[in-house]
Amino acid sequence: MTTPDAAPGPTAAALPETAPVQARRRARHTWLVPTGLLLLALIPALGGSARLAELASDPVLTEENARFVSQPLPVVLHVVCVTVYSLLGAFQFVPSLRRRRWHRWAGRVLAPAGVGVALTGLWMTAFYDLPVKDTAVVNGMRYLVGTTMLLAIVLGVRAALRRDLATHSAWMTRAYALAMGAGTQGLLLGPLVLVTGSLDPVTNSIGLTAGWVVNIAVAEWVIHRRRLRGHG
Repeated sequence: MTTPDAAPGPTAAALPETAPVQARRRARHTWLVPTGLLLLALIPALGGSARLAELASDPVLTEENARFVSQPLPVVLHVVCVTVYSLLGAFQFVPSLRRRRWHRWAGRVLAPAGVGVALTGLWMTAFYDLPVKDTAVVNGMRYLVGTTMLLAIVLGVRAALRRDLATHSAWMTRAYALAMGAGTQGLLLGPLVLVTGSLDPVTNSIGLTAGWVVNIAVAEWVIHRRRLRGHG
């Protein structure tokens, strides 16, 4: 007596494909965040490169570039530091790299670069003339952001030396978020500049402040999620 065929189940050939497919999906997922950060970092990197090219070409003095032409050193150092910090720093958010020696070696470049970003930012805030489109509120925010970023890097390095990796990760995430403020500000204000051609001081101040606030809010959310998952 014959019996009906059993319902077809997974074949032996199909089973081994599951793990590689899942691995590929996880790999793509882990690169989503650093890829987004690299794209965001291109905004200050390209803007800084354009500024350096302008300074190297003996530019005509304008109200916008006069402070950079008269004192080029701080802006040149700032552009170099922020380019290294923003682009290289994006790879620190790749989980597989964070578990390797590469993360530690990259950190030895990133910490000085981040300190350079903060100090040159404070230097320009203190000694450059305030642009017409900026306000005292924006200048105050620049002092606050630069000082907080510098403190975050110091606390992050100190935590790393103590092998407190969770605290190290949290402070370095905050520092990177503040440094990437220019990228978010470009996303917020760039389209408006393209449409209107200029920005009034109030709108500019709101957009710049919002860029830092958005970034630090995202950083705190990321830090909170890591704590819930038990990751550093």
